[in-house]
Amino acid sequence: MLQLLNNIEHKDLRIVTQRGARWGDDFMSAPVTPDEFRKLQAHYPIVFQEDGKGGFLPTVLFGLQEGENLFLTEDGWDAEADYLPLSVQRMPFSIGVAEGDELRMMVDMSSKHISQGAEGEAVFLPHGGTTDFIENANAVLRTLHEGFQATPAFIETLLAHGLLESFVLDVERPDGTRGQLVGFYMIHEERLAALDASTIGMLHQADYLQPIYMAIASLSNFTKLIRRHLAREA
Repeated sequence: MLQLLNNIEHKDLRIVTQRGARWGDDFMSAPVTPDEFRKLQAHYPIVFQEDGKGGFLPTVLFGLQEGENLFLTEDGWDAEADYLPLSVQRMPFSIGVAEGDELRMMVDMSSKHISQGAEGEAVFLPHGGTTDFIENANAVLRTLHEGFQATPAFIETLLAHGLLESFVLDVERPDGTRGQLVGFYMIHEERLAALDASTIGMLHQADYLQPIYMAIASLSNFTKLIRRHLAREA
C-alpha cells in the first residue's frame, strides 16, 4: 500500500533497517543499474531478465530459486557482501512521478520493514523536520531513479549488437537430483570479442564497456552461489 510520505500522517513512522526473512528480504533477485555493476560484481552474479515490455532489466541473483536469499544469515545480510543494491537499500521507499514529472517520495506501508513500535529509525524529527536517515534514503532513491532512466539506452545498445544470450545453469544436488536456473540472459562473450574497433570505441565513449566487462566478471560468483545453495540443502 503506497502512500505519499508526509510529516503529518507519518510523523511517528519508524523503519526497521535490519535484514532478514522476517522483514521480507527472502527474495532471490533485485533489479540494478549499470552504474552499480563495479560494486556488485565482487559479490553477486549480474544477469539480465526480460521485463515483459520487449526489453530487459539488469538483475543480481541472491539465490537459485524463488524465495531463496542465500545472503541472509542469523545476523542479517552476509557481512562479506558489503554492498547492497540500491533497489534493496531504498526499501520500503520508492519514487512516484506526479504531474509535471515532479518526483515524490512514497512509502510502502505494507512492508515488513515498517516498525510496529519504538524499534527502528525515525523518519521525521519531533518538530516535523526530516532526519538524516530519510535524507539518505532520498539520495538513494534519486540515484536509483537516474540509473533506471539511463538503463534502457544501455540495454538497447546490447540488443542492437546481439550481446545478450540466454543460458541454463544446471545444479547437481548431493542426493543426485538436478535443478535448473532458467529465464535469464548474460553477455554473449564471443560476439563481444568479434566486434570491430569502431564499435568497441563507441561502447567505450558511451561508458558501456566497463559495465559489460563487470557483468562478465560477476559470473564467477555463480560458483559461490551454488556452494551456498548446496550448503543450505545439506
